Amino acid sequence: MTTNAELAARLEEFADLLEADDVEYKPRAYRRAAENVRAHPVPIADRIEAGEEEAVENIDGVGDAIASKLVEYVETGEIEELEELRTELPVEMADLTRVEGVGPKTVGKLYRALEIQTVDDLEEAAEAGEIQDVKGFGAKTEQNIVENLEFARQVGQRQLLGEARPLADDVLDYLEGLEEIERCEVAGSIRRWRATVGDVDALAASAEGERAIEGFLEWDSIDDEIESGASKASVRVGEVRVDLRVVVPEEFGSALQYFTGSKDHNVRLRNYAIDREMKLNEYGAFDISDVEDHETDQRVGERVAGVLEEEMYEALGLPWIPPELREDRGEIDAAENGELPDLLTLEDVRGDLHTHTTWSDGNNTVAEMVAAAEERGYEYYAVADHAEGPGIVSEMGLSDEEIIEQLEEIRRVNEESEIEVFAGIEANIDADGEIGLSAAVIDALDVIVASPHSALDQDLETATDRLIAAIENPAVDVLGHPSGRMLNRREGLDFDPRELGAVAAAADTALEVNGNPRRLDLWGSAVQAALEEGATVAINTDAHRPATLEYMRWGVHTARRGWAAPENVINTWGLEDLRAFLH
Repeated sequence: MTTNAELAARLEEFADLLEADDVEYKPRAYRRAAENVRAHPVPIADRIEAGEEEAVENIDGVGDAIASKLVEYVETGEIEELEELRTELPVEMADLTRVEGVGPKTVGKLYRALEIQTVDDLEEAAEAGEIQDVKGFGAKTEQNIVENLEFARQVGQRQLLGEARPLADDVLDYLEGLEEIERCEVAGSIRRWRATVGDVDALAASAEGERAIEGFLEWDSIDDEIESGASKASVRVGEVRVDLRVVVPEEFGSALQYFTGSKDHNVRLRNYAIDREMKLNEYGAFDISDVEDHETDQRVGERVAGVLEEEMYEALGLPWIPPELREDRGEIDAAENGELPDLLTLEDVRGDLHTHTTWSDGNNTVAEMVAAAEERGYEYYAVADHAEGPGIVSEMGLSDEEIIEQLEEIRRVNEESEIEVFAGIEANIDADGEIGLSAAVIDALDVIVASPHSALDQDLETATDRLIAAIENPAVDVLGHPSGRMLNRREGLDFDPRELGAVAAAADTALEVNGNPRRLDLWGSAVQAALEEGATVAINTDAHRPATLEYMRWGVHTARRGWAAPENVINTWGLEDLRAFLH
């Protein structure tokens, strides 16, 4: 079955190719449709196959024209117009646009001028000094490309969690429908909710391993079979590799623990077990107190656990450790001492404090975004469109006058809404840490999120000082996406998260965990360091349309990787407590 992620990827490719050809307006429409398709709660292919094409057309941002292309892809496996665009511009778009500063329009220009199709072509042209001779480019642009090529190649081997996890969910849905499979779960870095992953690892329990593998290989979403055997199979779905391993039911728990990782967590846990005369591996937990040489056999000793993953920890006298914490950052000691945090869940979140509307670069009105927040059951919600400032395109950022004008609309919507609607702004932190808002605007607003959007190449000390200046500004409530990174696109600022955490705790400024899958900023280890210094965090989506309010899921799991409990997260607090923090 064609997945929503696959359909979204085709629409995004459409957008890139159209943008490369200097087509106006359409690329944005395709990207909006792609985000809504990816976030759609049911498989769109099922609706198409059931003849419910009208339901597809009614998906926000899709409409007749795009819906017809989705239908064409589901029914034929390709879109004729997309194939024509690929022929006209035969480039490795995804690889090239991973190079910071190289967008679809740049790809189009370089192909037409120099016939650059691949990253290798790009590197060769840059090193030969050919790019700076192309109209609209220069020596600085060429040097930036050279400097960012290595990073682009490194990240090219990893998928965004936000793209791979929906596919993993589809894999599980399919496996759960196979009668040969008793249990299944994802493993590896996806189960630990890392920001990027190498592939999708799935684990299944079955007494009929070969039949389970055969059933998996019949999944019609598979584009290519890489390899398969009696208990393992590797396939490719779109651009993502999916690995399935089948184990006998009595070893499912031990295999799940083992293959979830991380490697560092497993090594430390195995050593912890050895100190207690236990042996842990993918086959179970074994008491080796009466065994002289336990290295001779993986299953040596008395097997005491392995059916359930929880048993693997219980056999060592430890509580189960959530997958997000398994990075060897103190979780085993915390488990031993009864100090594991009671991690927050998605249900703990009561609102979103950083979202956008058509006033800046969003796709929906204030009223539409608030209505979507109401549907999610939120108690409060903040509109925080872009203010003018460095790193923001001039027509996107609001002037002080426009901010006040928008505030009046937000107040009107709030009066008609069943939830509390805060009037906010996303201010821009300049290179010196200033946010550029007038006193009148600051006094009028409820929430100020301050974020870096430019000068992201500063050194660690300068960047840390810059962010601290913003944190200590009494007007700032939340430090938004502190590094400014875009995963697989740019690295962003390097800073000391522990120092930021200490300053934020003293200043009563929350640090944002931005749930956009291209950001996930702050990340797990940085959240953990900041929380240890007493800081609080805000988990926000940075949503630009209703569908992307779903990004809260990614933000919550990222915060869990940083050991966040509900009390650490300001938008899990009650309305009055939140108001007191903001004021």
